[in-house]
Amino acid sequence: MDQKILSLAAEKTADKLQEFLQTLREDDLTNLLQNQAVKGKVAGALLRAIFKGSPCYEEAGALRRRKIYTYCIQLVESGDLQKEIASEIIGLLMLEAHHFPGPLLVELANEFISAVREGSLVNGKSLELLPIILTALATKKENLAYGKGVLSGEECKKQLINILCSGRWDQQYVIQLTSMFKDVPLTAEEVEFVVEKALSMFSKMNLQEIPPLVYQLLVLSSKGSRKSVLEGIIAFFSALDKQHNEEQTGDELLDVVTVPSGELRHVEGTIILHIVFAIKLDYELGRELLKHLKAGQQGDSNNNLSPFSIALLLSVTRIQRFQDQVLDLLKTSVVKSFKDLQLLQGSKFLQNLVPHRSYVSTMILEVVKNSVHSWDHVTQGLVELGFILMDSYGPKKVLDGKTIETSPSLSRMPNQHACKLGANILLETFKIHEMIRQEILEQVLNRVVTRASSPISHFLDLLSNIVMYAPLVLQSCSSKVTEAFDYLSFLPLQTVQRLLKAVQPLLKVSMSMRDSLILVLRKAMFANQLDARKSAVAGFLLLLKNFKVLGSLSSSQCSQSLSFSQVHVDVHSHYNSVANETFCLEIMDSLRRCLSQQADVRLMLYEGFYDVLRRNSQLANSIMQTLLSQLKQFYEPKPDLLPPLKLEACILTQGDKISLQEPLDYLLCCIQHCLAWYKNTVIPLQQGEEEEEEEEAFYQALDDILESITNRMIKSELEDFELDKSADFSQSTSIGIKNNICAFLVMGVCEVLIEYNFSISNFSKNKFEDILSLFMCYKKLSDILNEKAGKAKTKMANKTNDSLLSMKFVSSLLTVLFRDSIQSHQESLSVLRSSSEFMRYAVNIALQKVQQLKETGHVSGPDGQNPDKIFQNLCDITRVLLWRYTSIPTSVEELGKKEKGKSISLLCLEGLQKIFSAVQQFYQPKIQQFLRALDVTDKEGEEREDADVSVTQRTAFQIRQFQRSLLNLLSSQEEDFNSKEALLLVTVLTSLSKLLEPSSPQFVQMLSWTSKICKENSREDALFCKSLMNLLFSLHVLYKSPVILLRDLSQDIHGHLGDIDQDVEVEKTNHFAIVNLRTAAPTICLLVLSQAEKVLEEVDWLITKLKGQVSQETVSEMSKSETNPSLPIELWRRGISLVSWLLCEFFFSLFSQNDESHSISSLQQSLVYLQVCQSSGGIPKNMEKLVKLSGSHLTPVCYSFISYVQNKSKSLNYTGEKKEKLATVATAMARVLRETKPIPNLIFAIEQYEKFLIHLSKRSKVNLMQHMKLSTSRDFKIKGNILDMVLREDGEDENEEGTASEHGEQNKEPAKKKRKK
Repeated sequence: MDQKILSLAAEKTADKLQEFLQTLREDDLTNLLQNQAVKGKVAGALLRAIFKGSPCYEEAGALRRRKIYTYCIQLVESGDLQKEIASEIIGLLMLEAHHFPGPLLVELANEFISAVREGSLVNGKSLELLPIILTALATKKENLAYGKGVLSGEECKKQLINILCSGRWDQQYVIQLTSMFKDVPLTAEEVEFVVEKALSMFSKMNLQEIPPLVYQLLVLSSKGSRKSVLEGIIAFFSALDKQHNEEQTGDELLDVVTVPSGELRHVEGTIILHIVFAIKLDYELGRELLKHLKAGQQGDSNNNLSPFSIALLLSVTRIQRFQDQVLDLLKTSVVKSFKDLQLLQGSKFLQNLVPHRSYVSTMILEVVKNSVHSWDHVTQGLVELGFILMDSYGPKKVLDGKTIETSPSLSRMPNQHACKLGANILLETFKIHEMIRQEILEQVLNRVVTRASSPISHFLDLLSNIVMYAPLVLQSCSSKVTEAFDYLSFLPLQTVQRLLKAVQPLLKVSMSMRDSLILVLRKAMFANQLDARKSAVAGFLLLLKNFKVLGSLSSSQCSQSLSFSQVHVDVHSHYNSVANETFCLEIMDSLRRCLSQQADVRLMLYEGFYDVLRRNSQLANSIMQTLLSQLKQFYEPKPDLLPPLKLEACILTQGDKISLQEPLDYLLCCIQHCLAWYKNTVIPLQQGEEEEEEEEAFYQALDDILESITNRMIKSELEDFELDKSADFSQSTSIGIKNNICAFLVMGVCEVLIEYNFSISNFSKNKFEDILSLFMCYKKLSDILNEKAGKAKTKMANKTNDSLLSMKFVSSLLTVLFRDSIQSHQESLSVLRSSSEFMRYAVNIALQKVQQLKETGHVSGPDGQNPDKIFQNLCDITRVLLWRYTSIPTSVEELGKKEKGKSISLLCLEGLQKIFSAVQQFYQPKIQQFLRALDVTDKEGEEREDADVSVTQRTAFQIRQFQRSLLNLLSSQEEDFNSKEALLLVTVLTSLSKLLEPSSPQFVQMLSWTSKICKENSREDALFCKSLMNLLFSLHVLYKSPVILLRDLSQDIHGHLGDIDQDVEVEKTNHFAIVNLRTAAPTICLLVLSQAEKVLEEVDWLITKLKGQVSQETVSEMSKSETNPSLPIELWRRGISLVSWLLCEFFFSLFSQNDESHSISSLQQSLVYLQVCQSSGGIPKNMEKLVKLSGSHLTPVCYSFISYVQNKSKSLNYTGEKKEKLATVATAMARVLRETKPIPNLIFAIEQYEKFLIHLSKRSKVNLMQHMKLSTSRDFKIKGNILDMVLREDGEDENEEGTASEHGEQNKEPAKKKRKK
């Protein structure tokens, strides 16, 4: 039979074939077809013949064709056929689909859809036919019966697609079905149907099946719905990430983790690659992605950004067209996130309204962590983002060549946080991805070398962390570091020091790098530039510190931990130590040559030798002999010669130019510290060793020299140095400059000898008398310099700030002076205690040291670069100062008639204020330890209990002490009130209050105490009042919104100053006694206005977030229900509160009209924003009340205020001041212009507000304008005739006087208000 059909089909006409086929039953044909197909014979040819003999224009032929078509589909689906046969059949069916009439195509499509919905497909091979059928159907122009109606082919296709997408899809055919639609011509609406259906299937599919589905969706997106595809993918994986993190952290008790971490990250990585590839082919998709993620910038960026979307954006940076846009988007998102965090941290009101959520910075670091799962496409973007953040937001301020910046860990500045984030991104990326390490290191070194003029401390910190992480790994990049060494001579000294400190671990593992550095340093030693030679000294000193000679004391014996605890990779330690000795002695030879160079170079050497000695004790002899030979050049060996030092030899005279050549005081200081360290550390370990006798004799000789200098310095008079009162100290003459240098040298030597004698005194009365004599010499010189300097204090002030006393000595001295109660010490200590000048000097030096720490982050002298030692000394100094201040209050301390300057107690309080500030700036992690050290009652047995005491509790204890002091001060009479002390006390309380936890009862107690002080105490000191009010505001905003506080304050101010309209009697309120006639304006007035600005900024910020949420139509219903109801209610409440205290209170003052106008303008804008947020819904009752209040109370006062300011400006124009100098007139005119400038903006803001209310009234059918006063028509044009008249009057003195008196009559009101003040 099959042969006959084939032979008939071979004929030219199909008539006989049609006749033969009509004689056969359908079952015969299907069986025949099945047999042929299963056997793998000529099924394709047979099928072609059957279709040829079943033309569509005959009803019987069309029906036969349709049944054969359906049977072939079933045959293919059965899976019984070979792949080649099945493919051949499908190919034939595809070709024949277009010949079917419309109704049959509809039937075929319905059969497919039913099979999909019922899940009856076996292998889905036949689904390849569905797009052909739908496409064929869409081309049919005639109307087709469908359901109960008649539709065109296109409409039928749409209906079928709708039915298909609304039905159930079997999980295994989702990818095939989605892929199928790319071959069907679809309208935008139809694409949306398909995309929504495919996206809804994500959650039902296995994770590994999602990437191919995403790929098909991206292909489909070329037809439309790009936004929906991207939003759906990002939303799904963001939710999956969130769920995964919750499972990992154990927030939810789940029996089984849904998705393994590695598998999820690999899938996400594949999908990101698919999307990036799609964007390369279709830039419109990239634009849609950016548009979607930028939408979050208007409201809350955290809604749109997630670790997945950030990883996607970073991968897109590989496409040149989008690189800058993406990085800019991420940069702004990071800074916006940090600014939001800063705003939230400073306002309890916002904290209550805005739920805590993760920030962009956390998400980016999560992306870095996830990138370990072969996300190589993300790494380049991470590196670029890291460097952009560091470049854009690194430290900017440079002062005297030094970068002044606070500790990044404490700083709340968004820019510094962003810079720190950039460094963290680069460091973490460096740790994870080996392939990118060389590029990161190269870029960091390039910035260090090429940006010498700008601050690069953040890059040096990053370099240090990189080297610390993997010094051995970086050996492969040693050529880059060696290349950077070549530029050392051209870099600033501070940069060189930090760079060498950062790469120091590499020098220990790479001999070639060390050798290349030594070559560079030796060249620099003889460079023309002074900075290059100083850099060479710094480099050599660093090498000496870190390459130990065999036999040197360990760091534990030195009681000094190495600050470079980064790496100790000396494998052959014995050999290295022996080799190091030769190496170090060579360096010492090089350094000795520096002793013939400029004073700055020598100074560096003297400051560095002490640290070298402690790190490398075997170099002690070499160092001390070098110092001794240097000292002998300036020391008079004869014991009866006065003075004992050759000061003339220390000064270099070149023509008229006189400069310091030998910093003798620093040389002696270095010798004294090295000697003290040797005696305390080395000698005790060498007891009983005979071979060390020679060394001891050598050190004894140094002791004798210092002793001799001490005795002869005490005997010397100022005349011996030619520095008595008659000497010339002016900076304009060469003799004056020379005398100044000599004076500072003598003062420095006195300080060094004071510390030396104290260290060897062992509480000897004679030694303490020597110390006092040395101090008197220092004091006399200091007084003469202060007297002679007169007004030109510049050079002297800078020099005296840098005391040569070490911080450790200052700490010990203060402890002995104020806290030593051992009976055997009392007689000798009475010598020092008898001099209040000496005690004041000791406290002053402590203040200088703390100030130096605040400004530079370190102090001068030994251990000045060691944070742990500085912290320990700070604790000791603070404990003493605190005891001294609380034990002997300022009021009790008798100043004496002859003494001038601050009392010791006041200096102690000033020191405490500086220390509390410095500790919070540099030692935030050690606050608990610091506060524990202040607790004088600490005992060893209580240490365990004390460990449980919180920072808040310890801080509260300290706060109570200062509160008592302030209360005692306030209880005194007005004339006895010490405003300086009060101001310092408030500053200390402000510093300490920052350590209190805002949710703690101690914080509430502090707030209520501060409020009570403001309510009950009236002082006229403006600075004290300002600092106290600032403290109250800073506490209040962390507890609740300060609106009611502002209202009460503004009512008090209004009561004291009166109203603009003199006929209005103002009822005086007395909420806060601190508000009085002296402080009401401008002090408290300005504070209230600035605080109102902050309140309005918060409201504005909230409204912006709310607008962003409202405008995002894709936000889920759940998130809407969480955020939208609570925010507006609180916003209205806030707005009403604002207006209620602004009813008549805001325009009371004659001062700062600029600020007032700006505040009102902000309020009007805020009100407009509020309307925008609620314009879509009905008008709430609160809203109506707010508008009513603004119309009945606020707007009229605005207008009267404007008139008042304008009248006042006219009166200023025509007062008698015009008779004075022209400068006074210019000042008055400038003030008038400044005060009237905001008026047009204020008018415009009011008019815009009213315009918006009119629109809102029409939309809501509620008359919001019934309480609003009609706006005054105002003309801001310059009127020429009036201008001419004024200019004419200005030229005539008589007319001026007449005009002034006339206007004085007309404007009595402002004048009277002036008298009221």
